Amino acid sequence: MKKLFITLLIIIGIGKLTYAQQKTRSNFEFGISGGYNFSYTVSNAGFYNYYGDYYGSYSSSIKSGYNVGVSGEYYFNETWSLKAKVIYDQKGWADGSLTDDKGTEFDYVDYRLNYVTVPIMANIHFGRRSNWYLNFGPYIGFLTTAKANVGGDNIDLKPLFHSVDGGLAAGLGIKIPVSNSSSVFFEYDSQTGLSNVARPGASDTGSLQLLRGSLNVGLSF
Repeated sequence: MKKLFITLLIIIGIGKLTYAQQKTRSNFEFGISGGYNFSYTVSNAGFYNYYGDYYGSYSSSIKSGYNVGVSGEYYFNETWSLKAKVIYDQKGWADGSLTDDKGTEFDYVDYRLNYVTVPIMANIHFGRRSNWYLNFGPYIGFLTTAKANVGGDNIDLKPLFHSVDGGLAAGLGIKIPVSNSSSVFFEYDSQTGLSNVARPGASDTGSLQLLRGSLNVGLSF
């Protein structure tokens, strides 16, 4: 965790230096942000409940967490821009069940998966002052840790998961200028995983896709 924050500070420092050397602020913005995450998984595997009712898909309980990130945004014009982010993302789900390669079952536990997520977003700016924005694009996530609390112990379950996740991201936000060179922004950001995060045999409910929503606040300059 300490290494992560040191890395983010280095990125912020590089971004400030790059920004200071730019003469045309209108073409590039640097940003820092943080927020509250809520994530869960969905499975397309059908199952029968205790009463014999069939369900075509399965959704887990929600797990909360947080995110911190940095971003760089290049403006093509007042309407369109391209933004790249690097985010430390806490994801996971609650009351889940997985099985390791030795046949040990981890039932009704909360899974905590931490990722470094990199979205590449196309932004559409709109409104009277173009301070509202809608963004969308692909993302890739790199798994850093995967743990579960079992009997009071934090068990490392990273071998049960693929090291890379990917999908689509989208969001809606607003920027509020606070000076000639900086703005505060508030946004809702979502990620929909399109790949199976669990390795073969780990999940008895089939493929698990990880979904995450977040409420963020940040500063751009």
